[in-house]
Amino acid sequence: MKKLLLLTLILGIFFTAHAQFPSGGFGGGQKKTTVTGRITATILDSLTKKPIDYATVSLINAKDNKSVNGGVTDEKGKLTLQNVSPDSYKLMIGFMGYKTKSVLVTTTPSKPDNNIGTIYISSSENTLADVQVQGTKAVIENKIDRMVYNAEADGTNAGGDATDVMRKVPMLSVDINGNVQLRGGAVRVLINGKPSGTMASSVADALKMIPAEQIKSVEVITSPSAKYDAEGSGGIINIITKKSNAQGVSGSVNASAGTRQNNGAFNLTAKTGRLSVNTSLGTNLAYAQNSRVIMNNITPTTNIYQDGYSKWSRSGYNGSLGLDYDFNAYNNLSTNIKFNRFSNGGPGESDILINQVAQKNISDMDMAFSNMDWNVDYKKTSKKEGEEFSISGQLSQGRNTTDYNNILRIPNVGDFPDIRSNLGKNNEYTIQTDYVLPITKKTTLETGIKGIFRNITSNNDEVAQDFDYNQDVASAYGVLGFDLTKKIKVKGGLRAEYTDITGVFAGSLPIKNDYFNLFPSVIISQTLKGNSTLKISYNRRVQRPSLFYLNPFRNNSNPFSPSEGNPNLAPELSDNIELGYSTFIKGSVINASVFYRRTGNIIESFIREINEDNVDKVLTTYRNIGTAETFGFNVFGSYNPKPKWTLMANIGLNTYEVNNELTNQSSGTFANYNLFARSAYGFGKGWNFELFGVVNSPRRTFQGKTDAMIFYGASIKKEVLKKKGSIGFNTLNPFNRDLNIKTINTTATTYQKTDIYYPLRSFGVNFSYSFGKLKFTEKKKIKNDDVKQDQQQGGMGGVQQ
Repeated sequence: MKKLLLLTLILGIFFTAHAQFPSGGFGGGQKKTTVTGRITATILDSLTKKPIDYATVSLINAKDNKSVNGGVTDEKGKLTLQNVSPDSYKLMIGFMGYKTKSVLVTTTPSKPDNNIGTIYISSSENTLADVQVQGTKAVIENKIDRMVYNAEADGTNAGGDATDVMRKVPMLSVDINGNVQLRGGAVRVLINGKPSGTMASSVADALKMIPAEQIKSVEVITSPSAKYDAEGSGGIINIITKKSNAQGVSGSVNASAGTRQNNGAFNLTAKTGRLSVNTSLGTNLAYAQNSRVIMNNITPTTNIYQDGYSKWSRSGYNGSLGLDYDFNAYNNLSTNIKFNRFSNGGPGESDILINQVAQKNISDMDMAFSNMDWNVDYKKTSKKEGEEFSISGQLSQGRNTTDYNNILRIPNVGDFPDIRSNLGKNNEYTIQTDYVLPITKKTTLETGIKGIFRNITSNNDEVAQDFDYNQDVASAYGVLGFDLTKKIKVKGGLRAEYTDITGVFAGSLPIKNDYFNLFPSVIISQTLKGNSTLKISYNRRVQRPSLFYLNPFRNNSNPFSPSEGNPNLAPELSDNIELGYSTFIKGSVINASVFYRRTGNIIESFIREINEDNVDKVLTTYRNIGTAETFGFNVFGSYNPKPKWTLMANIGLNTYEVNNELTNQSSGTFANYNLFARSAYGFGKGWNFELFGVVNSPRRTFQGKTDAMIFYGASIKKEVLKKKGSIGFNTLNPFNRDLNIKTINTTATTYQKTDIYYPLRSFGVNFSYSFGKLKFTEKKKIKNDDVKQDQQQGGMGGVQQ
């Protein structure tokens, strides 16, 4: 009944917006429509007559000086700006070491396309302050509400996966297992602005499904407005893949082979008239390598020491198919279907001493994840600039299986097998509608409503352990943006979310909960002298536990250190305040911020002693530990000693302190930090060389500490085939095969130490080739940003590479 009422409300809003639009509404009626056009140009050096690749071009409306479009030139200096409405514009062209040039451009309804031809720009010691191009290509873009890491510009990513890319994104910290945090807080990860059922099960595993060659950029949003779902105490990460809508046919092929893993990626886009089709396919295969694992559990009566290995392999593939059609200049319909499958696992064995009595555990683990996401999006615009209405639907179906086979061998006693299987399902149905109304030239109102219906099930070998969980979320928001003065901009909003949870565990244990939350947000930015910007923001966020945290399935792949989820977890709620400053000084970029975050009901892994078969064991599960307070700062800088040499660095620091209200205990205050440095140099004739290094400090939890992590890499790349292709060599941690990480957790009566040697060293070669031209456009997509995702690698029991 609740779902029916919510659907009725959404449809009501849909028709109300229809009625409120000017005549001509949704494609019919009397209003005359105009199909948008494109502007093309070629940018050359005025002296050498050579093309300027990666020059930044902004299209500015001549009437109000607002930027309406933009892009960068390709390797031939060519630029195409799509979806340009008929009007008068200024084309602003800038590149490091060159004078900024302005060109007047006009398009009309009768001639919407304008080929300007060749534009020459001359060198200068001054640099356009707004241009964020460093060296041979812009790797970092600093925007008012987000920082963008252009992964395709970083040659050291070749041959890796999305986890490797994340480790080099400013402000993010990623440990060896794939745990992703943004300034010490949990994050919501989106793919092309959309959630994925696989992400809802395990972020770390889902990231390893995506070859690095498929990633165009990563957006880090630290202060999301009320328009976004309230998920993510630290913020939102949006991964943009290499797919687009383009005129004609374009695509790319990438292949990498190495000692650690192999990747392949294919992207194809075709557009004829108003119809565009895009498709992609990616695959990866990681070789099986031994990871040594040492564990020591000590309780008052039992000392268990384990020394063994796991030999895991990993394989996966993903693909997508999308259609996009413009009925006219004001009505667009698009649909996209994505699928992926990923599996990992393998054999392992461990020598065990229980109070000095020798035993052996022989194991074989297999875990698989698969997911399908289908989206349908309709968007309507009008002659009124900036007005937009959209309605979107999404179906997401995810499956994950965990199968393991253990044999506990006790000398002179016998073998004791343990075979178990678990199937988890995560189905989501989403519908949303959004409306953007420009009230005046300087004031814009954004509103919308959304419904998410989730069903999570976990079916085990033991019928009594089945888990069925329903979570329905209804939300509405309003955001108002306006110019307070010529230099001060304000965007404030409020989001309301109602969550209804029902379920059953073990056939008889009912789960029932519902709660209503308000999530305010405000951001104030001021433009200062010298092209600097100062901003302050506040927002409230939530983290709902996902299947990984909730699934009560007992994973006994390590019989003496089992693990399970907790179906009774409450959501986290956090309040965030941030003060940020950014500036451009002669081409150099500096971005700094300080922040404070208070999180209630913070969710962490938790160990406790259990006794099974007359043996004390250490169980790992999850609990709402208490309230966490975090202070921190982040500084990013980029500098070009020479036009083709880029140096960049990022340093982030945040405190960790949790107070447990039940025991009135404090974890104490600790400092976490992460460092990233990169140097890229273009030697000319298509040669580029890059070095990078990452340092993540020890990480604290309420019960324990994990070692620091340091890794580094390099790549060299040569452009071939008239700059349409490249071939390169890359390496990661070449001087150390293993990365040794220790984790120690303690309670009043229990001590647990895990010492793992991850095989990280790798060498690889890669090849890429692009054909046609990729011209990007953006479409409004569904974003389910409301579920706390797994920040752990693999289903709580194995070691992965």
